[in-house]
Amino acid sequence: MPSVPTEPNPSLAQLITEAADRPGADLAAPALLVARIEYPKLDAVPYLDRLNLMGDAAFHFVAKDPGHDASIAARIDAVNRYLFGELGFSGNREQYDDPRNSCLNEVMDRKKGIPITMALVYIEVARRAGLSAEGVNFPGHFLVRVLHDLHSGNPGDGLIIDPFHGGAILDEADCRQLLSRVGEGSTYEPSLLARATRRQVLVRMLNNLKRLYVKMHSFPQARTTTDVLLALQPSSLADLKDRGLLAYNMNDFSHALRDFEEYLKLARLAEQDEDDDRKETEQVWEHVKTLRRRVAQLN
Repeated sequence: MPSVPTEPNPSLAQLITEAADRPGADLAAPALLVARIEYPKLDAVPYLDRLNLMGDAAFHFVAKDPGHDASIAARIDAVNRYLFGELGFSGNREQYDDPRNSCLNEVMDRKKGIPITMALVYIEVARRAGLSAEGVNFPGHFLVRVLHDLHSGNPGDGLIIDPFHGGAILDEADCRQLLSRVGEGSTYEPSLLARATRRQVLVRMLNNLKRLYVKMHSFPQARTTTDVLLALQPSSLADLKDRGLLAYNMNDFSHALRDFEEYLKLARLAEQDEDDDRKETEQVWEHVKTLRRRVAQLN
């Protein structure tokens, strides 16, 4: 009897892309897949179970004081007392550039993280506690919005929360000050407080990880991270070029050449006219010429 062909095991990039496109608002499961870049054998189930228990506890915290009919600020205060008081979560200012801060399992184990992972824990627990919470892709410092109404579609109805700083409620002046402090060079405008999609959250987490891995010269992890980024945003020229450079640094010349040639083709189609873009294209073309000679010698 002929054997039935089986599908090959999906790559981590495929798993994360599929998780990003699933119906619903779940952020924890995709974030735990991202953590498998650092922890390949990570079992997500215990962490998802723990989030459910934390959400149940936060629900009862809100119910006990101030109650689920209280003002949104009072309910946020109850969630804050539970997460930051009872459990002791806090922003990791001392070891901000530790890759573990970008891995949800480590953030839950150590109760420390960077703005985006602290926000992710906050969102997941707040939702389970009966609040409508969503991510805010603010430049340089990820934030959370909690809506007044669980079914509201108007983002202007909500309050902006900073989980990295103990769940502080921010007004416009605070947001302007935060923007100037993180030094992103942006001019404040309300659109900076737009809701972050799940894909945007994952891309931001992955960009944080890639930057740290490159800084640490952990090129295999940086390359895996870039594979996932390209799966989530296939038209990203920057990630394509970076993956080529990472392959080059790992002496994988054939794959480096493939990525650089693809970069040049897509850059021509994009008709990049800026001086910086042209300079980058010229640099990549020099890499291509060098790599073609090297690959020819290997063959």
